[in-house]
Amino acid sequence: RSEIITESTQLKVSDLKLSDAGIYTCEYDSHTVSISLHVFKLTISLDGHFLTNEAPELILMQNSSHPLPDLNIIFFNSKNNTVRPKVIPNKARQEYVLKLQQLEAKDSGTWMCHVHSDSPLINQNISFDVKVLGFQNPDFERQYAAVDSTVTLSWHLNFQKIKWKEYFTGQLNWKQQETAAAHELLDFNITEREGQHETKKSSHFRFEIPESKPKSTIAVKLHKIHLNHSGQYQCQLVYNRRSVTSKIELVVMKVSANPVGPLRRGAKTTLICQVSHPLPSNAHLRWERVNGTQTDIMMSKQHEAKVEVNVSAAGLWNCHLIEDNDRKISLNYAVEEAPVWISYVVIGASIGGSVLVFGLACLCIISGISWQRRRQRAKTMARARQYLLENKTCQCQQ
Repeated sequence: RSEIITESTQLKVSDLKLSDAGIYTCEYDSHTVSISLHVFKLTISLDGHFLTNEAPELILMQNSSHPLPDLNIIFFNSKNNTVRPKVIPNKARQEYVLKLQQLEAKDSGTWMCHVHSDSPLINQNISFDVKVLGFQNPDFERQYAAVDSTVTLSWHLNFQKIKWKEYFTGQLNWKQQETAAAHELLDFNITEREGQHETKKSSHFRFEIPESKPKSTIAVKLHKIHLNHSGQYQCQLVYNRRSVTSKIELVVMKVSANPVGPLRRGAKTTLICQVSHPLPSNAHLRWERVNGTQTDIMMSKQHEAKVEVNVSAAGLWNCHLIEDNDRKISLNYAVEEAPVWISYVVIGASIGGSVLVFGLACLCIISGISWQRRRQRAKTMARARQYLLENKTCQCQQ
């Protein structure tokens, strides 16, 4: 593993090992020159291949012919930002265990370990590669959609950006509530040779896999969604029996009125704004009338999934879903005033209906009286016939 470069009188040692540390002496005529070689070895857990939220552990070892110095160790991540690890040295200073915080997908790249000592003077940089496989999405996000709309839920993987050549798999599950059973919608596998392949697993849940989605993306498209489409959509990535998960919570919103239809003069209707399940503490629903006043505002209480407002006049109303003072989704409902002739028709129908009911009542009374009289006459005739039958026999005198 060594060679002498005669032109410059240099000794070249390749593939250094810790055991190569020591004192190297060059003798030329009556001249002697000695050099002390200090060797470092840095190893990283999992061979530098991590999933998001995993915390790397590194081991720095040193060897020298002189007493081993106390080292000061800092790291520079792929963005050249300083990272100070938790350092656990052993008593002999031969080995330092270095623990980093949990990684994010953006941490992928070349890192630098800087080793410093004042005596002897050491300023050594050791570079190493870190690859973090995962989602560019956050671990958890919330997405809002209106009833009957079309929504696409997407998870963006970063394996192409980091040139990940390893084989990994994953699946997409859905459950309507946190405590409900999960239903597998699709699974996928990704290899360097075959690329990305997805397979639908659910037949009763209606969705499609978009054809024109970007590369390195797992996505599902839901058409004409309803309240039952809400819930948690969980995409799980599995590599070497380890996994990482990203969740999207779909919240579905709906507005309606009771009763439905144009508002007659003097009548009232109730506007209803609801979401698929109770909102978190930092979110609420709010009805407000367009160009209205503060009195035309109705807000939901904390953790409520519905808010109602009573309306007695025509106008346009908006229901907003607000999270942390940010409007996530808004739906409007137009309350229309019924034409005057409809009111007259309703009044006429009411009067006509009353007259009809009164007439039917009178007819029923007259029919009842007539039936009662016929029944009475029938009873009288029956008694008369009975009387005649009993008295028709003649009594003859002997």
